[in-house]
Amino acid sequence: MLRVAIVGGSGYTGIELLRILKLHPQADVVAVTSRKYAGHPVGEVFPSLHGYDGLLFTEPDVKYLTRSAEWIFTAVPHKAAMSVVPQFLEAGLRVIDLSADFRLRDSRTYETWYQAHAAPEQLDRAVYGLPEIYRKDIAHAQLVANPGCYPTGAILPLAPLLHSGIVSPKGIIADSKSGASGAGRSPSPGTIYCEVNESLKAYKVAEHRHMPEIEQELSVAAGRPVAVTFTPHLVPMTRGILTTIYARLTREVSTGKVLVAIKDFYEDSPFVRVFPEGAFPDVSYVRGSNFCDIGARVDGHTNTLILVSAIDNLVKGASGQAVQNLNIMAGLDESLGLDTVPLYP
Repeated sequence: MLRVAIVGGSGYTGIELLRILKLHPQADVVAVTSRKYAGHPVGEVFPSLHGYDGLLFTEPDVKYLTRSAEWIFTAVPHKAAMSVVPQFLEAGLRVIDLSADFRLRDSRTYETWYQAHAAPEQLDRAVYGLPEIYRKDIAHAQLVANPGCYPTGAILPLAPLLHSGIVSPKGIIADSKSGASGAGRSPSPGTIYCEVNESLKAYKVAEHRHMPEIEQELSVAAGRPVAVTFTPHLVPMTRGILTTIYARLTREVSTGKVLVAIKDFYEDSPFVRVFPEGAFPDVSYVRGSNFCDIGARVDGHTNTLILVSAIDNLVKGASGQAVQNLNIMAGLDESLGLDTVPLYP
């Protein structure tokens, strides 16, 4: 059994990790931390997790965690992760970090978009945790930087097409719409029910922190710098991200050939589902699952390729992808504990 600890178990991603790992046949959650709920049983705080008999929330004591676990999920905000991850690595543990602290390879880029980095020496050893792209590197990594939710939905449709040169690296537009759970559990005036209900708004236009992460990975796929116009929106739903991407075609190509190129690229990736021509993803088709659904349509009138992807932001966009990375790092089938049917309707 894999002895697993979750640092930051009372946020949405931490709760989702607990939910997924409860059904994982090879994972044993031996510790879960929360300053707010320390000393309280997990099932008392979150009744939906009543299967965790005897598991209490604890203070985030690094020494206790390193004695108890072999695998660490850090499901804490950026800045908090960089203060503890190096200690886990020094103790020989393997870490999957769900924050943004180790996703950007350049410390200067990180500090431009976030704050000063307390552990820049760890950036070179961190592997970007998008399994469909970096599966081989993830298998041997000690530190995996779990991707952000918006980047996951944008990178997966585009990477195969930039890699093959079907689309131009110039002029890419990504328009994403996310449910309110993406903002986390901490109360905020902009995400309370009365503000979100019957509302639709763009936010952080041309300044969202996930933009450099998207550009970093698409530049790797293209083999040259890629700049993206990225606009996120908040929609009145709990879960899900629908991303619509507009990219210039480099040559005349049919929709069918685009779909074949994507499908071939992800032939060995169990969680990418490519829709047939004429069909498009819907967030309700992936709710509660680790799937990324992708559809495409060539607009011959403007020589533009339109890509649509759908993910559950808390699963493929966070905790499910983290468990997928755990499986790969542990040499297990990457779908272990994740091969579930989406919740529909």
